[in-house]
Amino acid sequence: MRDTWRLALSSAIAAVLCAGVSSFAPPATRRDGVPAMLVSRQLRESQKLSIGDVVSLSSEPSGAHPRQFRIAGEYEPIPDPMRLGAVRHEVRLHLPDLIEMTANPADPLAAESVDALNVALPTPADAASWARETAARSPGLVLRSTANDDRAGPFIVLERFHLAIAIVTVIASSIFLLALMLMLVDERRETVGILRLLGVRRRRILLHVLAEGLVIAAAGAALGVVLSVAFEGGINRFFQWRYDTALVFVRITPAIALRSIVIAVPLGVLATLASSWTLLRREMFSLTRR
Repeated sequence: MRDTWRLALSSAIAAVLCAGVSSFAPPATRRDGVPAMLVSRQLRESQKLSIGDVVSLSSEPSGAHPRQFRIAGEYEPIPDPMRLGAVRHEVRLHLPDLIEMTANPADPLAAESVDALNVALPTPADAASWARETAARSPGLVLRSTANDDRAGPFIVLERFHLAIAIVTVIASSIFLLALMLMLVDERRETVGILRLLGVRRRRILLHVLAEGLVIAAAGAALGVVLSVAFEGGINRFFQWRYDTALVFVRITPAIALRSIVIAVPLGVLATLASSWTLLRREMFSLTRR
């Protein structure tokens, strides 16, 4: 039991409280007349709180006019990349308790007024026409669709930046792979020359080289996918521990694995073909250094 602990709630925290009201049981479930609330895992661990503790909350930074609440449980805040690294010290209250604590006694309409409403339409395609009709009937009312949220802008830029890095990486790795295959093929020059002297046609040697390149490229792509899946859990656990969040940083899906294989295998085969074609065009005596 803790009755002396104080926590001042800022206006930003009050907005968080409003967002999390719907996950509560009915406000009638009280014990000893003390309303219940939920605390975030980070807040409970940092303040060493326990389920059943009674704490005092205030909507004023000075901590004046506190109200007591009983901790009914904890919750994990919804992972938000925009708040990565932020300390998630939050609580969730029942809506009547929140209104009673934050309403201005000097304003009779404070407990009956709202600043914003979220409306879900049966047909999202009618959002523009519905907004025009509603705005015409209620002058001064601001209607904005959340489908194109401005907060997605940074993530679009980040996605394009990652795409640019991926393109540069693929091109650079392809050049490196081609140079490596050229060195490997040059070491097999005498073997190819002997096969040519024995009467093996260029087409047959080329098919053998293509099959070999296909097997090596497929094996390399599969190994890369296996390594990615193996390290996925460790990377997520490390960064979740580092930033104290449930956000998933790495997720290897079948679509991503398939896309990697589709890109890697043709590049490997093309590098093998390009490096071998220059060798097969040489004369037999130049291959055997005679």
